[in-house]
Amino acid sequence: MSKKIIVTGAAGNMGLAVVKKFISEGAIVIGTVTMRDLDRFTFTNENFENVIVDLANEESAQKFVEDAIKKYGNIDAAVLTVGGFAMGKIAETKTIDINTQYQLNFETAYNIARPVFVQMLKQKYGRIFLIGSRPGMDAAKGKGMIAYSLSKSLIFHLAELMNHEAKGTNVVTSVIVPSTIDTLQNRQAMPAADSSSWVTPEKIAGIIYYYCSDDADSLREPVIKIYNNS
Repeated sequence: MSKKIIVTGAAGNMGLAVVKKFISEGAIVIGTVTMRDLDRFTFTNENFENVIVDLANEESAQKFVEDAIKKYGNIDAAVLTVGGFAMGKIAETKTIDINTQYQLNFETAYNIARPVFVQMLKQKYGRIFLIGSRPGMDAAKGKGMIAYSLSKSLIFHLAELMNHEAKGTNVVTSVIVPSTIDTLQNRQAMPAADSSSWVTPEKIAGIIYYYCSDDADSLREPVIKIYNNS
């Protein structure tokens, strides 16, 4: 039976790589996109459904998950790739900046993770992948990006709380922590950098797929660092 996978940010670099990887392995993928994505997002496949969802809206996110469950039954995994980034030292960072990053990086994840988690507890199995960051994991690396670092730090704590609550079941929440991702946008932003040490979206997607496979069924890894050589 095909696995059913939710991927938020399906039109993004990492999201699309995850979508393609799971579909290539026979999964059915339900992906979230925005209205703006529709102008440039052309990927189609009989095993892929893209849905416009306002992930910052709790009711919209809840309905998306409920509709997916009604249509496809159980949800085997959810990969929540949506987020945002901002620079700013403490002197420059106001609460509005923190709230913006909190919404982009935490609320968009939590609004999907919560109903998915509840469903997976009923199933007694499932895998949830949140996207963390080095600045969110290590305060020293968050210097100069205060709002971003604070918002991403909550992702790690959320995973810990969910894993404690799911203890005794086969429901696991993991945080993916990539180094610099090799994308066109990052190459353009950092033209002098050595991109050979970066990690590709496809590599990240492959690792996520492995953690959803039967071979990794016994693993309970809360933080998955994907650093390549950087």
